[in-house]
Amino acid sequence: MPTKPLWKPSDLKVKNSQLYKFACNLRLSDLDYDSIHEWSIEHNEEFWKEVWQFCGVEGNIGSNTLSNPVDFIDSQWFPEASLNFAENLLKFRDNATALIAVNEKKERRECSYQDLYERASKFACYLRSIGIEAGDRVVSWLPNTIETVVAMLGTTSIGAVWSSCSPDFGVEGALDRFGQIEPKVLIAVKSYQYNGRIFDVEDNVRQVANNIPSIQHTIWFDPDHPDDFDRIDETTAEDFEFCQFPFDHPLYIMYSSGTTGKPKCIVHGAGGTLLQHLKEHRLHVDLTRKDTLFFFTTTGWMMWNWLVSALATGCKVILFDGAPFHPKPHSMLRYIEKEQISVFGVGAKYISSLEKFKVVPSQKYDLSSLRSILSTGSPLSHESYRYVYKSVKEDVWLASISGGTDLISCFVLGNPLSPVYEGQIQGPGLGMAVDVLDSEGKPVKDQRGELVCKSTFPSKPLYFWEDENNERYTEAYFSTYGNIWNHGDFAEIDSETGGYLIHGRSDAVLNPGGVRIGTAEIYRQIEGIQSVKDAVCVGQEWRDDTRVILFVVMQDGFPLTSEVKTEIKQRIRAHASPRHVPSKIIAVNDIPITRSGKLAEIAVREAIHGREVKNTTALANPESLAEYVNLAELAR
Repeated sequence: MPTKPLWKPSDLKVKNSQLYKFACNLRLSDLDYDSIHEWSIEHNEEFWKEVWQFCGVEGNIGSNTLSNPVDFIDSQWFPEASLNFAENLLKFRDNATALIAVNEKKERRECSYQDLYERASKFACYLRSIGIEAGDRVVSWLPNTIETVVAMLGTTSIGAVWSSCSPDFGVEGALDRFGQIEPKVLIAVKSYQYNGRIFDVEDNVRQVANNIPSIQHTIWFDPDHPDDFDRIDETTAEDFEFCQFPFDHPLYIMYSSGTTGKPKCIVHGAGGTLLQHLKEHRLHVDLTRKDTLFFFTTTGWMMWNWLVSALATGCKVILFDGAPFHPKPHSMLRYIEKEQISVFGVGAKYISSLEKFKVVPSQKYDLSSLRSILSTGSPLSHESYRYVYKSVKEDVWLASISGGTDLISCFVLGNPLSPVYEGQIQGPGLGMAVDVLDSEGKPVKDQRGELVCKSTFPSKPLYFWEDENNERYTEAYFSTYGNIWNHGDFAEIDSETGGYLIHGRSDAVLNPGGVRIGTAEIYRQIEGIQSVKDAVCVGQEWRDDTRVILFVVMQDGFPLTSEVKTEIKQRIRAHASPRHVPSKIIAVNDIPITRSGKLAEIAVREAIHGREVKNTTALANPESLAEYVNLAELAR
């Protein structure tokens, strides 16, 4: 592994960071990141209490920090505490800009913190006027715009539970999610724009509303007339007060990807979500009121929830709605210069695509405001690390982050004190007892294993919806190592740097000859081949073993020739190992992805074996699976 960092914070930046100041308050003898993290694990109750106080959480903390700490699922954080999630996101009530909404049509709107408070309060009063109470579910089928944030804040301020899908979900996908949780209110659009096209979804919304008996009210939002959203009722909010709820009061219902069956409905609590997001925003990303945060996400991905929580720091939050490469590959990058973005977040695939498009952002835009790039969604390849420092900005802090919907936050991510090494996530999250275990449950370094968390944390799910005796909850995370959370990522710790490498999902790991191979190791090599646009790699059961099958989408004008196949195999053999080399390389027109943009490796694996792919509504392009069924080339 490389020992020379790509980026290292200056002493001044370290000492000016909120994490350094937080650690100084603790009077720790060692102020390096590893020491701070170790303290946060050994004194986890004191750590999370200090996070509450340092971040200025509005609410009553109570006298007890953690009850039943030994049992992961049944542990309860801050059992005596009370707070209001929305109040904490709306505690800055001034004329500073809170939200800036932009879209692919180059339209721009903004909203101050005072306006956001007034609009959210009014929406909360409207919900109360139609009979919505604490614990009721309000579901959203909306794009990433200001009104979606207003509706979420209004909903959660009265203790109702928020759940959302992006407008590109089809009827079955929305029913599979919303239909399980019995919402009383549905908020939706009649149409949305993506990649230059208008998609009419009014009939979809009406079908869903008609097929969920619990829905009593459908509220329409028209993106072309956003002011109408504030006129849904003449209710005033002059006397609005934030109710206080328990730390574990339900806040969000999130959904698993659903590619192996009907999505699991994961219920997250208000206190755990708030505290974890504050920790990540303030101590790991170092967000302040001076920052402008952008993250490319839809409302159907947990990164939307993570993004809007940044309002609790008082920074500016940029909401982008549309296709990232429309009308040109570099289109979204212009907002860094135009809005003076300081923290720019995207999926790893976006960065690798920029490189494939030969975009050199440093030559096209003024990126002087940019201090950090966040990357998530899939492992960030070594090539992408090098591309960022060569073509984007040489002194930028590149922080790859990894976690998930399951914990509505991160297990491993960046921090402002440590260097950045090629291909590595900087380290584990504070207060998160993260490790990598082998098949026997022993900790390992410089060796691939399962990413786990050994002790409880505040943002663990409260429960799964309608999961009697926590049976599905237990099966999802605790069936492998008992009372240790097994996240399902194939990972590795570098003993020299302390950095983490994610090699892909464990359930998509390949096993040729009994050797476990992470798919990310193969994708890394493919990204260096300019003629290949995209790829997905799966294992095929073959003659009592597994063989590696690689499907590729070629760039326009580049056929999959024998020479290209040879180039791919030689590169993989030289930079990975002979066992990584695919037995078959097959050209396809499209690759199935989930609605959050992740490769649907399991769906492809099931399709090539002729097995049913459950819940194709979880896919953004389910029609692409037809190409993988009954392939003659895989029968020999």
